[in-house]
Amino acid sequence: MVEIFKALSEESRLRILSLLLDREMCVCEIEFCLEMSQSNASRHLTVLKQCGILDYYKKAQWAYYRINDTFKQENIELWDYLLVKLKQLPTYQLDYEKSKNCSNDICDK
Repeated sequence: MVEIFKALSEESRLRILSLLLDREMCVCEIEFCLEMSQSNASRHLTVLKQCGILDYYKKAQWAYYRINDTFKQENIELWDYLLVKLKQLPTYQLDYEKSKNCSNDICDK
C-alpha cells in the first residue's frame, strides 16, 4: 500500500493516469501529450507499473500502457476516488484534449 501512495504522490504520474482512464496509450503518445522526455515518461511509468497500478505490453518496438484491472478490483474505493479526482486536476482538460487528437502516428516520427 505504501508504494501505491508514493506513486500517486507525484503530479506527473497523476497526469499519466488521467490520460489512461479511457484507453491504453503508447509511451510515445504519453510523451507527446504531456510534453515529457522519453526518459522522464519511462521513469514515471516504471514506478506506476512496479506498484501494480499499470500494466503494459509490447508490440514491435512500442510499449503500450493501461490501468491494471487487478489494481482496480483490489482497490475499488481508491479507484472510485481516482476516477473522480483525476478529472479535477487543473491540467486534465488540456491533457484530455491533446490525447483525443493524439494517435500512434506520432510514434512513427
